[in-house]
Amino acid sequence: MELSNVRAVITGGVSGLGFAVAQHIVAQGGKAVLFDINDEKSLEALNTLGEGNGHYFKTDVTDETQVAENMAKAKDAMGGLNTVVNCAGILGAGRVLGREASMPLAQFATTVKVNLIGSFNVAKAGAELMQHNTAGEDGERGVIIHTASVAAFDGQIGQAAYSASKGGVVGMTLPMARELARFGIRVMTIAPGIFWTPMVDSMPEAVQQSLSASIPFPSRLGKPEEYAQTVAFILQNRYLNGETIRLDGSVRLAAK
Repeated sequence: MELSNVRAVITGGVSGLGFAVAQHIVAQGGKAVLFDINDEKSLEALNTLGEGNGHYFKTDVTDETQVAENMAKAKDAMGGLNTVVNCAGILGAGRVLGREASMPLAQFATTVKVNLIGSFNVAKAGAELMQHNTAGEDGERGVIIHTASVAAFDGQIGQAAYSASKGGVVGMTLPMARELARFGIRVMTIAPGIFWTPMVDSMPEAVQQSLSASIPFPSRLGKPEEYAQTVAFILQNRYLNGETIRLDGSVRLAAK
């Protein structure tokens, strides 16, 4: 898929990895609709993208009706829809057996609901519309890209909920790709390591340096634009399908 032809819905799109994807797509002539719940950040994001290059719809990714409605609006706003990039997510950090009490079940359930169920919800709403696209080269009609995490493979203490939710994203990638193949819709997942995000920006400098030092090479945090470049690579290479790509500088998370 040529990036200038991309018409993408990006969840978590007003900041961090999602916004980096939107910027990259728009810079190459494509269009983006941002799904997020941060109205204040959306104004800044749209201003950066430039008039007419992006749209924002306040969207709770766990709300089935709202996602379906906003996906249809996004398609109308862009004059088409052929890409979905799932970047929305929460950490849900907490020990199974904390010092004061065990983890509330609601905390575990909410993490899974946003990270895993939300990704599925957005993907299936996008696929429902993309299946009707005119087939391009190789019969391609669309691309869905999920965001997992290296925690899906080597989660740390305190990441049981987060790792489970991201492991689920990895687990549904291949079966979803196999099912949607008959419609010409590819499904891929990126599993980022430790990236510069708004969350990391708020950490003390000493913690940031410690995180950077833990990464073998290059010994620094990942840049959101590197995630965006990986999305672009997936979009442009039609033979990538049903796989999870670790983007992590070869880091393997320690137990804690």
